[in-house]
Amino acid sequence: MPDLIFLSDFYEQQADKLGDKTYIIQEGRETSFAGFNLGTRRAANGLAEAGMRPGDGLAIMMGNCPEFLYLIHGTDRGGFYSVPINTSLVYDGLQFVLSHSDVKYLAIDDTLYPKIVELENIGAVEKIFVRRTQGGELPEGAYALETLFEASSDIPDHKQEEGVISNMLYTSGTTGFPKGVVTRTRRVPPQALTGLASLWIKPDDILFTCLPLFHGNALQLCAGVAMGGGVPFVLGERFSASRFWEPIRKYGVTSFNALGAMIPILMKQPERPDDGDNPVRLVFSAACPANLWVAFEKRFNVQIMEGYGAVDGGGVIIMNRGDAPVGSVGKLPPTAEWKLVDEDDNEVPRGEIGELINKVPEGASGRVVEYYKNPEASSEKVRGGWVRSGDLFYADEEGNLFFVDRKTDSMRRRGENISSWEVENIVEKYPDVAESAAFGVPSELGEDEVMIHVLPKPGVTLDLKSLIQHCVDNMAYFMVPRYIDVVDEIPRTGTHRVKKAELKKQGVTAHTWDREKEMPDLVLKR
Repeated sequence: MPDLIFLSDFYEQQADKLGDKTYIIQEGRETSFAGFNLGTRRAANGLAEAGMRPGDGLAIMMGNCPEFLYLIHGTDRGGFYSVPINTSLVYDGLQFVLSHSDVKYLAIDDTLYPKIVELENIGAVEKIFVRRTQGGELPEGAYALETLFEASSDIPDHKQEEGVISNMLYTSGTTGFPKGVVTRTRRVPPQALTGLASLWIKPDDILFTCLPLFHGNALQLCAGVAMGGGVPFVLGERFSASRFWEPIRKYGVTSFNALGAMIPILMKQPERPDDGDNPVRLVFSAACPANLWVAFEKRFNVQIMEGYGAVDGGGVIIMNRGDAPVGSVGKLPPTAEWKLVDEDDNEVPRGEIGELINKVPEGASGRVVEYYKNPEASSEKVRGGWVRSGDLFYADEEGNLFFVDRKTDSMRRRGENISSWEVENIVEKYPDVAESAAFGVPSELGEDEVMIHVLPKPGVTLDLKSLIQHCVDNMAYFMVPRYIDVVDEIPRTGTHRVKKAELKKQGVTAHTWDREKEMPDLVLKR
């Protein structure tokens, strides 16, 4: 039986083994494996000196930077827990996560600090640390983030214990506010921390992500995989289609991660004779449109490896490494027990659509999926010994899985999951709206565009431009609806559920109002 180690032990081992080898590359700045390890130590020690005690939480609302990673992994070393926050959240959505997560400390960029000022309350937050990206004075009562990293780089004086909360990643919410997916500390065999990287990483690889670190993809499937594989990764600030290939060519990137609309957007860029002249060999993709798969590979001289997973998926990751048809996410491992089921949990035949569920492995310790302060949702997620994905697939005769849709009312736009409930909640705060229904319709870029049906209050004529401005002012930019139909009735079932399948089938019609056509100069706040 191999020795079991904590994640922090693995950082120490990688630092000893790789030393000054570069781990993080960000424009004008490089961080070695040893330097990263010291950064996590300083973060843990600095937070302890600032007053954090084991069991306290730190929310992190920052753009991509090494400090983000120091904090998220340093909290674990100090016995604290971290809560990454989507930087696009505003008002009710942001206030809910801060309050629900019970965090006592907040690390935030100066450019995002005004969002905190706008909130009625910030929950249990006692201290705010600001990362000054633009210089200038600190907000009154705030502390400079850099002071945390002036602490000792000695190994933190905290004995880690199994079973304590180390991290919470919040889902986007589907039937209500987001749920906090809990990760607890545990000892694992070292190969559990290198195994995922071994599936596609080569010793001379250089990875790249421009996805935000508050998402599991960048955090786990790029930064985490690079750590496990002992290779560098380039950390971009954000996705830019026009400049996407510049850092890839500059740093010799051999692999990058792509989500949703990234591939369609890159395909819409003007073709260049040197499109295929790049160092990339492998693209780890999620939700690549099947009709663009081969065309993208040929144009940019790369191979796509399609994957599927979720932060609340119980650790299930499926990958098509070229051993399954185009459009498929591949097969679950031979050791996994799974099936596709209908609404009554009856297994559906091959070729028919059903929800993917997988059997909880024998000997699995603790909760496979745990939502913070939500035992009902946790019990529903893992029921009868099976983990419910909430996603619909069909399987071919060989067992290759093909993603169809989300079972819930959530939407996905430009790589961001969107709660229809949250969109409706904000739309219905507009004074002239009586009821609304939000749902996704196909986008020309892949994934969804947000569409809403709105029922005005009696005797009111809706000003749709004003309604959109209300949305811009009160929700994250990626949630703002594109399409609106003003209706006399919203169809519902006998239990008052909106018949969204009926609305999706109807989709966009000749009478639908299109924000992009009617308000072409509108700038969505990021």
